[in-house]
Amino acid sequence: MSDERMARIRRLNDDLRRRGIGGTVLVSAGLHALGPATVSEVLRLVGQFDAFTAANDPHGEHDCAVLQAGALRVLWKIDLYEAPDVNHKTGKPLVTRVLTIMLAEEY
Repeated sequence: MSDERMARIRRLNDDLRRRGIGGTVLVSAGLHALGPATVSEVLRLVGQFDAFTAANDPHGEHDCAVLQAGALRVLWKIDLYEAPDVNHKTGKPLVTRVLTIMLAEEY
């Protein structure tokens, strides 16, 4: 993959993770059950996460990490979902970026 393409993917992933722009953000049932204050804090921490290394981000896409939120171990992951038989106006398949945030034990 070219450096330019990787930088674009990283930028799109960071926009979703930091600002909720360019995709859908899902919170797991287990995290949701901990209440709005906890969810809000976890969303803040996911958005601020910047401890990417070659070990936890080998492709440089900023698409997955595990972080500590107080006593909680949280996993977040960005995936791309292609809608079957749905095309963009350009004729290309419609792809949606989805950020899933969950308690690590839910994985």
